[in-house]
Amino acid sequence: MTSLLPNRRGALLALVMAVAFGLILLAMGRAPICACGTVKLWHGVVHSSENSQHIGDWYSFSHVIHGLMFYFFAHVLWQRWKVLSGRPAIWALPIAVAFEGFWELLENSPIIIDRYRAVTMSYGYEGDSVVNSLSDIGFMTLGFLIASRLPAWASVALAIAFEIFTLVMIRDNLALNILMLVWPIEAIRQWQAG
Repeated sequence: MTSLLPNRRGALLALVMAVAFGLILLAMGRAPICACGTVKLWHGVVHSSENSQHIGDWYSFSHVIHGLMFYFFAHVLWQRWKVLSGRPAIWALPIAVAFEGFWELLENSPIIIDRYRAVTMSYGYEGDSVVNSLSDIGFMTLGFLIASRLPAWASVALAIAFEIFTLVMIRDNLALNILMLVWPIEAIRQWQAG
C-alpha cells in the first residue's frame, strides 16, 4: 500500500501553500488577528464577535473532519481507482491543503460571508481572522494525519462522534453548516438560535 504521507518536499510545499493562503487573505483585507487584540488558543462562544477569530473554536472539529475526508478521497484516487497511479502519493497532503486553502478564501469572500449571515446561525459573522484560517488549515492537516494512522472505520467513527458532539454542544456541525448554506430550512435555523 502506497503511503499518502508527504516527504520533506511535500510537507514543505504544504507549509508554503498555507503561508501563501495567509498572505492572500491579508491582501483580501482580512484581519490578521481578532479585533479584540488577543489570540486565544480556544474561544467557545459561537454567538460572539470573537467566533472564528482565534486558534481553536467549535468549528475546528469540522476542519479535522475535512482532513479525514481528504485522506479518504486521496486513498480512493491513488489506491482504489488508480487514477493517479504512477504519480507520487506524497503530493496528497499539499493537494488537500490547496483545497482547504481555497475554501478559506471562498469562506472569507463577501458572497459567502453574506450568505452565512442570511441563512445560518452565524447572524453577525464577519469572516475569519487570518490566524483562524491558518489554524483551520492546520486542523485539516491534523485530520489528514490522523486518518493516515487509523483504520477507515475508526476515521468514520471519529467523524460521526465529532458531528454528534458539536451538534449537542452548539446545535451546529459540518453537515448542518453545508445544508444551511445550500438549502436553508427555517425550522433548523430557529432551532439553532435556541
